[in-house]
Amino acid sequence: MRTRRLFTALAVASLTAAMAAPVAAHPGQHGPIDGHLPGPGAWGDLQLLGKADLTNTDDLIADVAIDPRTTYAYLANWGKATCDANREDGDPDAGAYVVDMTDLADPKQIGFIPHSQDSRPGEGMQALQIDTKFFNGTMLVMNNEQCGKNGRGGVSLYDVSNPSKPVKLSEHFGDRANLSRGDANDIHSAFAWDTGDKAYVVTADNFESGGADVDILDITNPKRPRLIREIDVQTEFPGLTQTQLGLTEVFLHDMVVKNIGGHQVLLLSYWDGGYVQLNVDDPANPTLIGDTDFSHPDPQLLETTGIARTAEGNGHQAEFTADNQYFIATDEDFAPYGATNFSITTGTNAGAYPSVPVPGSAPIVVLDDDKLNGPVVYGGYGCPGSAPIPTPASIPGYEASLQAGEEKIVALQRGPTGDPSAPEPACFPGEKAHEAVLAGWDAVVFAQRHGGTENPPFCGSGGFVDLVVGVCTNHEAYHKMFGTPVSFTYPDGPAIGTVGARIQATAAFDGWGYVHLFSNQADAGKKFAELDTFAIPEAMAEGYAVGFGDLSVHEVATDPNDPRRAYLSYYAGGMRSLRIQCVSPNSCELVESGGYLAPSGNDFWGVETFTRNDKTYVAGSDRDDGLYLFATGP
Repeated sequence: MRTRRLFTALAVASLTAAMAAPVAAHPGQHGPIDGHLPGPGAWGDLQLLGKADLTNTDDLIADVAIDPRTTYAYLANWGKATCDANREDGDPDAGAYVVDMTDLADPKQIGFIPHSQDSRPGEGMQALQIDTKFFNGTMLVMNNEQCGKNGRGGVSLYDVSNPSKPVKLSEHFGDRANLSRGDANDIHSAFAWDTGDKAYVVTADNFESGGADVDILDITNPKRPRLIREIDVQTEFPGLTQTQLGLTEVFLHDMVVKNIGGHQVLLLSYWDGGYVQLNVDDPANPTLIGDTDFSHPDPQLLETTGIARTAEGNGHQAEFTADNQYFIATDEDFAPYGATNFSITTGTNAGAYPSVPVPGSAPIVVLDDDKLNGPVVYGGYGCPGSAPIPTPASIPGYEASLQAGEEKIVALQRGPTGDPSAPEPACFPGEKAHEAVLAGWDAVVFAQRHGGTENPPFCGSGGFVDLVVGVCTNHEAYHKMFGTPVSFTYPDGPAIGTVGARIQATAAFDGWGYVHLFSNQADAGKKFAELDTFAIPEAMAEGYAVGFGDLSVHEVATDPNDPRRAYLSYYAGGMRSLRIQCVSPNSCELVESGGYLAPSGNDFWGVETFTRNDKTYVAGSDRDDGLYLFATGP
């Protein structure tokens, strides 16, 4: 594949003076320096205390959870890019590191909780105190996502009252609507809460994404969890979506429950559906409190660049402030070139079709001529267990047909889901892209599963280990590329290896994911007002779109002791601290007050706050090495 050199000069004038500190020699933690944003270490009101190095493998660490007693931390081992890599290297498929934080300057790993084979924890890591008639102690909650043929889903619960000797309470519990794919549906995230005499956990159901994907389980007896309610938010609470803006990917990603004014409030991060609050005093019968809308045009992009584009959605995670007056939310967006123009350029079906970049893939602008173009070949589903993707050389006349400036492009369907001819597990688009790269392809056009003419379409995200351009188009365009009848039933599509029409795609810069500040007082229409947005300068500067790592925000943790402070895990942007500055309750802004970014770069996934001796501390999980601990203040 012809790509321009990925190292871009540090050319954005808004880079802070602190960031201009000399870059130290690179120790090899993150690979070449051109893959990460270099930093000055700590600045402002955040100070690094200590760290625990848990791995030398890039992208292995996921979420972090803190024992409410503030002595121990748990970090999710997401596992390597493929399940096979874990097995070949003799490593655990995945699980949780147990870290003793007694000495904040020198935290140490004391154990590891392995997951079932081919099952991974990621976002859904939480430690909390539970006190019911069946259990009294510290419980660790972990999600399970499948990775390979032996993968199992659901939520797993552990007694970590003695962290050096964890005891499994139950595992792989959840909605069992897809028994053919394991004993419970995949769970992307989980959050538990104790109401006094009962305890519950709410999970994000991957297999019913966009439908009844809010699953609530009674875990009062953690050895016998019971599913008590599934919620399809769009159906039960209509009017929450902004389909007129093209915000159609509405599914649960993350959630938190907090007792506010004597009521249990569930805050759902609902991707393109925004942020939704439900009263779950009776978890089996939730009621709507209110929700948010995405402002149009995108306020952060307009403010920082002057570019007016439609908001992208991507509501990822949120938390309430300590005084419950506000909540802060993070939109995760890995595609800084999000406005993709896609067209079929030859044949009777020539014309424009809906498309978006695939989060985690390389943007089109890494190609020398800033466009993706060439004839497309059908490669099937492209998962490791799917029918093999053919090589370009195996397609008679294909390589000879390429014109100057064209790429070798393979089309892969999302899934498989519900296709009786393809019983293998579905996989991440990055896994499909990896199979395509191994077969010799330059780029991938992903096709949305049976769903019609979605605008914009969605083909999943994540799992990328290769620098490869990925574009997602809808199911109609997939059929049009190959001249097959538009169908939403199986059998479906052309034979693997079929050469289709030529396509062309270009993209425009629209920034990375950023942060929202909302009032927690809903108006008469049950809407929460957006008060401000925040992004680090580099995330809204095109000079940093390629070559500096992922500059999207990931998660927020609010300060338990100061209602006007919060902390962000910002992937390659490091750890950032914010202050809420207000001139009135409804006139507030988010202002950066400090941060941490190593000279060799970071890749922060998780962030949690905790209190020790009446002082707030921050824990962050770096995907490439382990646990970081920070002091805050003054």
